Amino acid sequence: MTDDTPARAANIFDVARLAGVSHQTVSRVINDLPNVRPATRARVEQAISQLRYSPSPAARALVTRRTRTIGLVTPGALEYGPTAIAMHFNVAARAARYNVDTVSVLDEDPAVGVRSAVEGLLRQRVDAIVLVVVDLAALESVRGIDLSIPVVAAAATQRRSRHLVSIDQYRGARQAVRHLAELGHTRILHVAGPPQAPDAVERVRGWRDELAARRLEIVEPSAGDWSAASGYRFGSSVEIAPGTAIFAANDHMSIGLLSALRERGLRVPEDVSVVGFDDVPEAAFLYPPLTTIRQDFAALGHLMMQKVLLAVEEPDTLTEDTPIPTQLVVRQSTRTAGA
Repeated sequence: MTDDTPARAANIFDVARLAGVSHQTVSRVINDLPNVRPATRARVEQAISQLRYSPSPAARALVTRRTRTIGLVTPGALEYGPTAIAMHFNVAARAARYNVDTVSVLDEDPAVGVRSAVEGLLRQRVDAIVLVVVDLAALESVRGIDLSIPVVAAAATQRRSRHLVSIDQYRGARQAVRHLAELGHTRILHVAGPPQAPDAVERVRGWRDELAARRLEIVEPSAGDWSAASGYRFGSSVEIAPGTAIFAANDHMSIGLLSALRERGLRVPEDVSVVGFDDVPEAAFLYPPLTTIRQDFAALGHLMMQKVLLAVEEPDTLTEDTPIPTQLVVRQSTRTAGA
């Protein structure tokens, strides 16, 4: 052998010999498994450092039957809520030393696209699958797949489940309507999200129930599509009478709504109060600054990862979902009716 011949990379058996333990013990230390004495663990870690041993992901998977990879299925649309949830989930997964394979569903039929994405991730031997659900049919399509791994979904529904996480859309909508009613508004309209979206369904339910509880007029909501354009269309034709307020199902629709009302010469909040939902970063800088319902997407992302860890490692400890509460953020787009 010449001096310039590359040195052989250390393997698990070299580490075991240097540490004076079996290669099975080295595997347990590498994969952070229990039942290794602290002194033994320290000796193995010192040997790994000394030999500069770097175990391959494939070798770890052979020992643990896990890849430490999670499949994340997200909608193809670049909407604020799903994008924020995915970002915070990735942060939480990295902190737990998991990789994330993300698949964005662009199909016209979300149910078909989500099912195809899940089947593809199963072939990659991921440890769990996480769904960011924006279409009720997509969630139902996954229920029909024979799964051998846990599935955790971010979805706002009335149905409670050990494998769901959510933000409380229903009570958030009631917060918005309660705020407007307490300001003296007696006609509180709603421009809703898409009828197949779980968040939109829960916000309509909350809006309707709060109005009914206060015995206020219920005008059937108009369906938007989460876009500023759909809010603009609603604002261009909506009838504004004294005491009117508008609850928009998300902040982007509020942006279009504010623009349309301004073009019509209607003042916010003097002529009509407006409340949004999400608290996007731009909400505080609109004209006027937007009163809205804040969702804690960071908390949801971390809760999703906690649920995944339990589902993978301690499935018997899973409990039913407790939705994360929302927060009313009051700015200048609402005021006392008739003030």
